[in-house]
Amino acid sequence: MKIRIIGFVILPVLMMSLSGCGTDEKFLAVDKKGKTVVDRFGQLQVNGTKLCTEAGKPIQLRGMSSHGLQWAGKYANEDVIGWLRDDWNIQVWRAAMYLTQGGYIENPVIKEKVISSIEAAIKLGIYVIVDWHVLSDKNPQVYQTKAIEFFTDIAQKYGSYPNIIYEICNEPNGKDVTWAGQIKPYAEAVIGAIRSVDPDNLIIVGTPNWSQDVDVAALDPIKGEKNIMYTLHFYAGTHGEELRKKAEKALDLGLPIFVTEWGTSDASGGGGVYLDKSKIWLSFLKKHQISWVNWSVTNKGEESGVLVYNADREGKGHWKETDLSESGRFIRQVLRNEIRIP
Repeated sequence: MKIRIIGFVILPVLMMSLSGCGTDEKFLAVDKKGKTVVDRFGQLQVNGTKLCTEAGKPIQLRGMSSHGLQWAGKYANEDVIGWLRDDWNIQVWRAAMYLTQGGYIENPVIKEKVISSIEAAIKLGIYVIVDWHVLSDKNPQVYQTKAIEFFTDIAQKYGSYPNIIYEICNEPNGKDVTWAGQIKPYAEAVIGAIRSVDPDNLIIVGTPNWSQDVDVAALDPIKGEKNIMYTLHFYAGTHGEELRKKAEKALDLGLPIFVTEWGTSDASGGGGVYLDKSKIWLSFLKKHQISWVNWSVTNKGEESGVLVYNADREGKGHWKETDLSESGRFIRQVLRNEIRIP
């Protein structure tokens, strides 16, 4: 039996501002009766290409990702995540745990930031993505043993909560890192370890080429496992119609997709903010009921970050308009249902 934690009730006036006129309550972090998203949706499941509630109704989750926890871990706390739930209306928080570049393999104490994220999300009644952030290490098999140890431990401690989502391989990349050769065998091994402890929480699998080649994974998906989805990542300034066609091909082949990371900038995190292109992507995701998480909560000054340089250096939340970047203002309005996405 999954453990349920009743989330906080927030002020009715705030709920009115978040819901807007005629907004479907499935897009709310907390509904007008004070029920959190986990209270309402419960144990997530995958039916066909759709992410669904415990009752089997298709949904689209929306939320925010941390930046690398070794750099921006100060935001992985209840104050900030609670602010993002209550003011930004997030339904899911992603804890991005890099492996190298000062991450978990080099500095295992970073795991404590993941734990604080999980415990805050459980208390607040939102979903939390535990992200094994493969990036510069390219091949997920390099640290496969460590991944199995890590996810087994997380599953043993928190797998009884419906809040938990496992993202087992952020962005595998490199010409020698293929779906059949490295990524799928890795995923099958890690999924097996998780499922030995947690039989039903959602698991999200990375795809080749920085999690863009979902069409390749769709030709040879993982068999014999339930509640598995596949990652698509994009940055609006770099990726457009060609990548959307890949996603449509994958969906047509029956592959369930979850966008665990996307940005309003180009793929570097800079290069400008592309709001019109972002709206095209958001419309595409809404049409196909693909859940998404925006990159990222950081004050390092990059254009994909939602805070301006040096804002909220102590990680307390309660941001003013002047604390937010152009991207931050836009994403907040989208999450609050103040910008209509057709």
